[in-house]
Amino acid sequence: MRHDATLAIRADLLRRIDALAAQRGHLSVPRIHDEIDQIRHIARGFHFDAVEELAGTLQSLLSIHGHGPTILSYLDLIRAAAEAGVALPPPLMAPPLAQLASVHASRA
Repeated sequence: MRHDATLAIRADLLRRIDALAAQRGHLSVPRIHDEIDQIRHIARGFHFDAVEELAGTLQSLLSIHGHGPTILSYLDLIRAAAEAGVALPPPLMAPPLAQLASVHASRA
């Protein structure tokens, strides 16, 4: 039963990420920030730790720099984390994020 809920949450996260990526350039920075905040909030509630951390980092970047080419790169990383379903305790976060970044770089 828990597995079904996790799959549904993952599907919702992926849908939100893909919709946000598709709307890039058509949404205001505050709207993108709100959408990322919703993704981060869902990820936190269901222990998608890598998704939560990446979404928080993207929110910080948006606050500092606004729109930019990094948005799609971060959305790709967040999507990869959501697909992987990474749920690790905080001390173990750095290595998986580095691995996700290297996987993303190898796909580009």
